[in-house]
Amino acid sequence: MSQIAENLASVNERIAAAAKRSSRPQDFIWVVAVTKGRSVPEIQEVLNTDVLFLGENRVQEAQEKCGQIRIFRGYSWHLVGHLQRNKVKPALEIFSMIHSVDSVRLLAEIARCSEARGRDIDVLIQVNTTGEASKYGIEPEAVLDFMESSLAYPRVRVLGLMTMGKLTDTPEENRPAFASLRELADNVTAQRYPGIEMRFLSMGMTNDFEIAVEEGANLVRIGRAIFEPPA
Repeated sequence: MSQIAENLASVNERIAAAAKRSSRPQDFIWVVAVTKGRSVPEIQEVLNTDVLFLGENRVQEAQEKCGQIRIFRGYSWHLVGHLQRNKVKPALEIFSMIHSVDSVRLLAEIARCSEARGRDIDVLIQVNTTGEASKYGIEPEAVLDFMESSLAYPRVRVLGLMTMGKLTDTPEENRPAFASLRELADNVTAQRYPGIEMRFLSMGMTNDFEIAVEEGANLVRIGRAIFEPPA
């Protein structure tokens, strides 16, 4: 077994343990393998496992890689980094889901480009649940108004929320941020907006994904724990 396969097995064991602690089925929690800075052979190795979702931070880097990857039925690319409006058109040619919609202007541009392509696009709304000025994302108190605004763009399917925890050596510090996202998703669901689903909560990375799973994450964005040797 390769190092990457061993790492993924370890990640899945940790997810299963976190899911058990929170009385959740592991079957509905998916790893998004974040391939930022990783080589095509490394990515190909990930696709030899049961990972279905690859996550990239930048459109340009995904463009450079996607044409070199052998196609595996069922796998897809997710954009997990910030998206600029002038990169929307090429992004829609690569990604099946955008995790980082953080403004109505970006939403409108995604809808315009989706309409031109004649295809819908799945998105998650990024929320800044840590309150850090350095982070992208709408404010928690603006989420319901944002959902109301999104109803004007039927080509964009809102399927959940995304957040990023603090960069910290103490993962437990991020529990309130993750719990807050889960509560926001519950609030959105209660509104019964037509066409909007809170199917996915994208939260948790290498340093804190177990806490995120305990708080309801079903998409965890993991890079280092997959691609690098254990510390």
